[in-house]
Amino acid sequence: MTLVPNDEQRMLSDSVQSFLDDRAPVAHLRKLRDTRDATGFSRDLWREFASQGYSGVLVPEEQGGLGLTVVEAGLISERLGHTLTPTPFLSTAVLAAWVISRAGSAAQQESLLPRIAAAEIIVALAVDECSKHRPAVIETRAVRDGAGFVLDGSKLLVLDGHVADTLIVAARTGAEALTLFLVEASAAGVELERTIMVDTHNAARLRLRSVHVGADSVLGVVDGGGALLEQLLDVGRVVIASQLLGVADEVFGRTVAYLKERKQFNRPIGEFQALQHRAAQLYCDLELTRAIVLKALQAVDRDAIQARVLVSQAKSRACTTASRAVQEGVQMHGGIGMTDDLDIGLFMKRARVLQELFGDAGFHADRIATLRGY
Repeated sequence: MTLVPNDEQRMLSDSVQSFLDDRAPVAHLRKLRDTRDATGFSRDLWREFASQGYSGVLVPEEQGGLGLTVVEAGLISERLGHTLTPTPFLSTAVLAAWVISRAGSAAQQESLLPRIAAAEIIVALAVDECSKHRPAVIETRAVRDGAGFVLDGSKLLVLDGHVADTLIVAARTGAEALTLFLVEASAAGVELERTIMVDTHNAARLRLRSVHVGADSVLGVVDGGGALLEQLLDVGRVVIASQLLGVADEVFGRTVAYLKERKQFNRPIGEFQALQHRAAQLYCDLELTRAIVLKALQAVDRDAIQARVLVSQAKSRACTTASRAVQEGVQMHGGIGMTDDLDIGLFMKRARVLQELFGDAGFHADRIATLRGY
């Protein structure tokens, strides 16, 4: 497959960018931050997002969605990186839609997927229990209780968890076995605490205290959640890599524009060779990252199991490229780059959060080595 989007994918990307530029520029994020909005995103905007079909990108057509692939989800995520728009796109439209459409029972799909596509429900994935991403370290337990289970444990960094209607919880059902459960956020024993991240986006801490769920809450099969979770996380990782690419690309564009406008010694500073070299290196980094991210997106669609190395390569590369882009952006803007008056700092904060989500560059370098037998 070619490492450039096809015509239909470019049209989708352009339409999303046009929508976001009009309805949710960076000023939208600033307003939510400055008003300390309790939800952390605009529900009206999310419904408009759904009316365009974007929230149903991974929902099958028979369930009211677009029935597209992870490649298209990645392209939408990249556009979100350009405007920093806070939405439950990753948590609900990507992670939840992907896993429910592949592992959910017919009843679960009929109940949840049309509501995801219509922006009527928020679904959040609850996996991490450590301050760093360590999916192998899960101590939340699910103990059989008649036909159902009782869940006990805690989770950190549950994206959009504070407003979730349903949670997808990874819990141990054996010493080496994991199972994914659909848990209603309103269920007895579920405690959610909102945490505002440095980039003004939202997550939550989750505490499960003797939460009773039925057998019909199992997503997939009992004791079969380990492999499913790993595939699901890879979908999230590559879509996050796409958003990191969008963040880096937007900062690069803004920085180059500033280099052409800012003058020193009666010359645009973009004429200084040292800055040209740094900008050229960043451009090369962006293009290499764009290629590996798209290749990983395509690989996930073909075979989520075999795509693991490519996904980690894409996430690691996107982390380092975004870090370089925002650091260069701040430095090349000079002193004003450190102020809140300029948007560059907001992109830096978003990049930092995205780098940590589902594994930073170091985590994925180690994963690549392990997958290759080192």
